[in-house]
Amino acid sequence: MTRTELSDDAPPPREPQGSAGQDPAQPALAQGLKQRHLSMIALGGVIGAGLFVGSGAGIAAAGPSIVLAYAASGLLVMLVMRMLGEMSAAHPASGSFSVHAERAIGPWAGFTAGWIYWVLLCVAIATEATAAADIMVKWLPGTDSWMWVALFMVMFCGTNLAAVRNFGEYEFWFAALKIFAITAFLLLGVLAIVGVLPGTEAPGADNLTGEGGFLPNGSEGLVIGLLASVFAYGGLETVTIAAAESEKPVSGVAKAVRTAMWRIGVFYVGSMLVIVTLIPWDDKSVLSGPYAAALDYIGIPAAAQVMNIVVLVALLSAMNANIYGASRMSYSLIARGEGPAFLGRVSGSGVPRYAVIASSFFGFVAVLLNFMWPDTVFQWLLNMVGAATLVVWGFIAVSQLITRRRLEREEPEKLVVKMWGYPWLTGLAILGILAVLALMLRESDTRTQLAFTGGLTIVLALVGLLRQRLAGQRAAVGGTADAGTEKSGSES
Repeated sequence: MTRTELSDDAPPPREPQGSAGQDPAQPALAQGLKQRHLSMIALGGVIGAGLFVGSGAGIAAAGPSIVLAYAASGLLVMLVMRMLGEMSAAHPASGSFSVHAERAIGPWAGFTAGWIYWVLLCVAIATEATAAADIMVKWLPGTDSWMWVALFMVMFCGTNLAAVRNFGEYEFWFAALKIFAITAFLLLGVLAIVGVLPGTEAPGADNLTGEGGFLPNGSEGLVIGLLASVFAYGGLETVTIAAAESEKPVSGVAKAVRTAMWRIGVFYVGSMLVIVTLIPWDDKSVLSGPYAAALDYIGIPAAAQVMNIVVLVALLSAMNANIYGASRMSYSLIARGEGPAFLGRVSGSGVPRYAVIASSFFGFVAVLLNFMWPDTVFQWLLNMVGAATLVVWGFIAVSQLITRRRLEREEPEKLVVKMWGYPWLTGLAILGILAVLALMLRESDTRTQLAFTGGLTIVLALVGLLRQRLAGQRAAVGGTADAGTEKSGSES
């Protein structure tokens, strides 16, 4: 049976540790991440740059009902993360959901999910580098944006080239700063809401029910807010990629996924509730920076600059994590024979350096495209990956639906993390993903993103299917040749 013929009676193939065609003696990925690294990567991934940067547009569209939007999308993300955690705890792999999709659905699915995620991360690196550079230029007006982009790209490419422990340390401290910032914000916000913070009065429910009510723009505004909130959760998948390089991958990913669950509700839904309770949703300052606007209301000195620092940290953290995630995803794909083999070589320190350089290079090229053609070429790239997160979530859900049955039958001891209410909540998650895709068709901007992303997904799927078919044909020819050789040998 070939690797393209995955039946329920045969165990699925495991992810190779080396790259395709390389010497088996070559070093494998290092296991240099400690549990503290993995836990903070999980927490830091929950607090992404999208939360601080993109939430203003959602509030402006949905008003106070943004709380419902973040709660609904947060529930969907919790289900997706639980499914991914179940599979990653059973079979930790640097390719995470790409490997799980290949095991469950077939090589074409792993190819499609992996490479679309790689493109998504590389484009994200470019947007984050550009946004971080813009903050630095505001602080130091005499400098050029490209200088900061170059500095950030070189710095984090170098960090990821050195050792996985370096990535873990950077993310540990980045995550610690973000967690401190969001916790302090929530604490100050709650104190201001109940009226015990000096210099502030308790707002009551005036901002939640006034200025047009809880749904000031009706269901249309809620839909826009929902779409904005869904994409703010991107980046949570990194922890399951990093788990493969931790000291105790099974227990590590199980603990990291569990701790990330309730923090989604606290950090996202909690902060949205604090913001719309403290200040009117239609205040102009909310659109430019809701967290800074809330801190300014509380009376925190230099609130805008404080939030600029937090946003900068979040952007740099996302850059670091995305270079890491992109390099490990591409390494995993190459190791499974789904990319150029020379990029899969691993250094003596256990780092896939060529994959790191390739991922950083693509990100840097995307930055250049953003500088030269911000409204054309780079916008095409953004549109191509606009709905990529939903595509990945879809593969995760379908993979878990298939994998769970196989695990229960063949390896029940590996179900360290179990998806709640299987298979009903898995089905509910799939319906939720389809519902968000349907809602994207209603808005012109998201409709364009859906069309571009759909086109990219179809192209990758066709290439993956073609590669799978050719691999099956080569295996069949090889099997026939082997059979002929055996027959000839027996006759002689």
